[in-house]
Amino acid sequence: MGQTKVGANRIPAGVWVLGFVSMLMDISSEMIHSLLPLFMVTALGASAFIVGLIEGLAEATALIVKVFSGVLSDYLGRRKGLAVFGYALGALSKPLFAWAPGIGVVLGARLIDRVGKGIRGAPRDALVADLTPEGMRGAAFGLRQSLDTVGAFLGPLLAVGLMLLWANDFRAVFWVAVIPGMLAVALLLFGVHEPTGRPAALRTNPITRENLRRLGTSYWWVVGIGAVFTLARFSEAFLVLRAAEGGISLALVPLVMVAMNLIYAAAAYPFGKLADRMSHTRLLGGGLAVLVAADLVLASSSHWAVVLGGVALWGVHMGMTQGLLATMVADTAPADLRGTAFGFFNLMSGLAMLLASATAGLLWDQFGAAVTFLAGAAFCCLALVGLALRAGRSLRTCSRSFEQKGEEGEVNEL
Repeated sequence: MGQTKVGANRIPAGVWVLGFVSMLMDISSEMIHSLLPLFMVTALGASAFIVGLIEGLAEATALIVKVFSGVLSDYLGRRKGLAVFGYALGALSKPLFAWAPGIGVVLGARLIDRVGKGIRGAPRDALVADLTPEGMRGAAFGLRQSLDTVGAFLGPLLAVGLMLLWANDFRAVFWVAVIPGMLAVALLLFGVHEPTGRPAALRTNPITRENLRRLGTSYWWVVGIGAVFTLARFSEAFLVLRAAEGGISLALVPLVMVAMNLIYAAAAYPFGKLADRMSHTRLLGGGLAVLVAADLVLASSSHWAVVLGGVALWGVHMGMTQGLLATMVADTAPADLRGTAFGFFNLMSGLAMLLASATAGLLWDQFGAAVTFLAGAAFCCLALVGLALRAGRSLRTCSRSFEQKGEEGEVNEL
């Protein structure tokens, strides 16, 4: 009895392994992505709009592909195979960055990499939910996100060290990034087993009208607020460009991503546990308020100390919200439609990311960095208004329900 109780209070081993898989792949990806905006601007002559467009297309592709991989994982009743394929595709894209002679190849490599991310994302998130008891999902998603983010700050840290060692040789750093990507695929292949009890036979089409109705209004509200939230949180490539404006040495610019992801990693698990005990709407509102503060700080100055403060706030808001949004999707979707639910959530977020990053690039080129970050703050305020309206509607619904129960009690007494 004692062992069962202890085991029930522990995050499953498979979730830990998925977290380390994410960590290795993020080391690989962030070694490249923390340098890629500078590589495109300094070595390949790209503008801020081109950087924003490529980043927006890449992230939108990843999020849109999650629709199809999520639906397919529900249809097959299996998650791991799709996750392995997605991680493998991401790992195999890495050598293209090192070889790229121009922007076209960088765009192609970025899209292949993000297609891989899209294929693995929804099945992996659904697998975390499948492996974890309901009352621990906030902690489980927070843990996976925290380990993922450890990779996201180790990657830029390695990139800085190698850039200093190899005299700003972007391509040499990109070749080294291939190694942790391959290790991530091997760990997932041999270290994670799907939970037993899931049917192996093919299922019916998860995206029928009846199944989409089963997702319910609470789920679709999460999708809507997530899309507006993504409009406010454009690509982090603009954090790198903002740091470069402050005169930081080229090799040291990726340290802003180290700082952001270090804080993100430290915040993700505690806020994930907090999400299991408090109102999701209230916590999400707090995260949006922190993002408003981050945007205002980043808009105010390009001095390295100010940029570092804004980046730190950005990391706090990421820790507060990213695992939380995944938990909200998992909690509002039926178990047999979780892959589909994560897929549609990411479809809307992907379209918003494309719009947000392209718009940010245009604003940056035409009006400068300050206007770009102020626009992000404005979208945050729009999302906060949506949350406030939702909270007010829920409060009125609860009040009416309480009044109806009171009237029924009076009738019963009579």
